[in-house]
Amino acid sequence: MMMRNPIGIMQGRLSPPGGGRIQSFPVATWCEEFSLARKAGLDCIEWIYEAETETTNPLRIDEGVAEMRQQIEKSKVAIWSVCADYYMTERLVLPDGAPRESAVEHLIWLIGRVELFGARYIVLPFVDESSLRSSREVEGLLEILKSVMPVAEQNGVELHLETDLQPAELAAVLESVGRPWIRANYDIGNSASLGRDPAEELKLLETWLGSVHVKDRELGGGTVLLGKGNADFPTCFQLFCGAGFDGPFILQTSREEGLSEVELAIHNRRFVEEQLAAVT
Repeated sequence: MMMRNPIGIMQGRLSPPGGGRIQSFPVATWCEEFSLARKAGLDCIEWIYEAETETTNPLRIDEGVAEMRQQIEKSKVAIWSVCADYYMTERLVLPDGAPRESAVEHLIWLIGRVELFGARYIVLPFVDESSLRSSREVEGLLEILKSVMPVAEQNGVELHLETDLQPAELAAVLESVGRPWIRANYDIGNSASLGRDPAEELKLLETWLGSVHVKDRELGGGTVLLGKGNADFPTCFQLFCGAGFDGPFILQTSREEGLSEVELAIHNRRFVEEQLAAVT
């Protein structure tokens, strides 16, 4: 019998949105999200680490990490990944392509922190305000990746790049690094919004496919309920299966009026399970 991929959720999606933001660290409710994830039948949570709430994030201190480990053990809901939104505002690469040394040092520190509770990878977002806008910035990213590679390897923590680069350009970056500790994050909704062809993208990236964010977006627009936007889920899941992807699918979905956070998580989990059942 084939084992199914784990299905998880982005932290904060099981709590009311904070400050009207679609994604943020749930300062007051992060503990409760473990039991809610279990109630929704989910396997894991992707932890958020952002600059705005850094001083209240338990990942930052040893006592907090110990509390996180207790919640993991109690709920049996894992944390296999960290979404490092910190670098959305504290950019790793300066506009002239130079590495931002303070941010690079922070990343080295973060790699060491996430290893303490068993996380397997960190998602580094280079989208929206942190997009790589020039060849100089791409070259700066390559310099950073090569410099932090020994730390990632030593701690057993992969770095997954979430970018809006053209797929061939991202594949060239990954090939240039040439190490298994740097991989690609594939965001289904973001690719749909950009009008990308998943067959073309995943053919180029399948060698480095490390993680998947599940959401739906309209072409050139925002996040919508799964199945209501431009994402080609059947093609995506067929290609994930064909590539032998065995990592978690992380729900990073829209809110839906009339459904509680747990009800929506159950609905979205079932959506993913149906997609997987159709191709396995």
